[in-house]
Amino acid sequence: MAGADDLERNIALMGLGYWGKNILRNLVEMGVLHTACDLSAAALDEYKGKYPDERFTQDPEELFKDPAIKAVAFATPAVTHYDMVKRTLLSGRDAYVEKPLALTLEEGRELVEIARREGRVLMVGHILQYHPAVIRLKEMIAGGELGEVEYIYSNRLNIGKLRTEENILWSFAPHDISVILALLGKEPTKVTCHGGAYLNKGIYDTTMTTLEFPGKVRGHIFVSWLHPFKEQKLVVVGSKKMAVFDDVSQEKLCLYPHSINWTEGRIPVAEKAERQVVELPKAEPLRAELMHFTKCVRHRSTPLTDGSEGLMVLSVLHAAEESLKEVARDA
Repeated sequence: MAGADDLERNIALMGLGYWGKNILRNLVEMGVLHTACDLSAAALDEYKGKYPDERFTQDPEELFKDPAIKAVAFATPAVTHYDMVKRTLLSGRDAYVEKPLALTLEEGRELVEIARREGRVLMVGHILQYHPAVIRLKEMIAGGELGEVEYIYSNRLNIGKLRTEENILWSFAPHDISVILALLGKEPTKVTCHGGAYLNKGIYDTTMTTLEFPGKVRGHIFVSWLHPFKEQKLVVVGSKKMAVFDDVSQEKLCLYPHSINWTEGRIPVAEKAERQVVELPKAEPLRAELMHFTKCVRHRSTPLTDGSEGLMVLSVLHAAEESLKEVARDA
C-alpha cells in the first residue's frame, strides 16, 4: 500500500460510526488494519460489503485475544474512553483514542501513568495538529514571522449534529484548545467560561471560553451547534502580521500584514495591506495523524499528541467546566 512502508496489519479499530468510518477507510488504505469492531450488526454488514477483504467482528473481546493485534484505535463515545483505553494499555497494547482522552482529570492522569509504567504508546486524536495549515502556522510563529503573539482566538460553529451525552464544550472545543496550546507552547494561567443551554437543561449548546497566558497573551474559544452556518476559523494576532486558518475555505491559511501608524504620535490609524495566501501541501490530516501513530507503534516513539498533551487539554476543559458550574451557581 502507498505510504505504508513495512507496516504490519496489526491495528484494530473499535467504533464504525460518524468518525470511525473515516479511520476505517484510512487504516484499510494504509494496509495496517487487522480487525474492525462495532456493536451494531447493521454497521458491520454495511462495511463488510464495502471492504470484503477485511476482518470484522461484533465482539470487542476479540480485540484483546489475538496476539497479532498490537494496537487499538478507538472512535467510540467519550464515556467509554477511560475503561477501554485502560484495558488496552494493561493488555500490553498501544492505544489511539479520539478526543477527549477521558472525562475527568483523575481518569486522564491514571491513563497517562499506566502508559508510562507499561511502556505503551498512548495517542489522542487531536487531528488539527496534523493539518498542513497548523503545521505551517506553528513554524511561522516559532520563526518570528508574525512577531510577538498578542491574541489568539477560534470560532467552531455549526448547525447539525446535536449531542445529548456531552455538551458543546467537550464536543467541539478540544481541537482548538489543543492547537492554541501547541501554537503558544504554554498552558493558560486562568480559564473562564460562559455558556447557554437552550435545547436540553444542563447541556450547553454554546460556550465562550476565555484563556489568559503568561506574558499577557489572551485568547478565546467560541463554540456552538446552534449557528446558522458552518464556521471553523482560528485567528492569530501578532505584532507584525495577523494569520487566519479557515478550515472551511479553499484557501486554508492567509496572512494579513496590516500595520498601525500613530498620527501625531497619539492617534492610531490602521493601514490595511493585501491578503497573502499561504501555499500548503495537499494532505489529509487524518491520514497524517494515523501514519504518525503507526510509526510511533513501530518505532516505540512518543506521539506529538501523546497522553500528556491530551491531559493538558483535559485540564483546560476541566477548568472551563468548573467555571461554567460556578456561573450557573451564581445565576
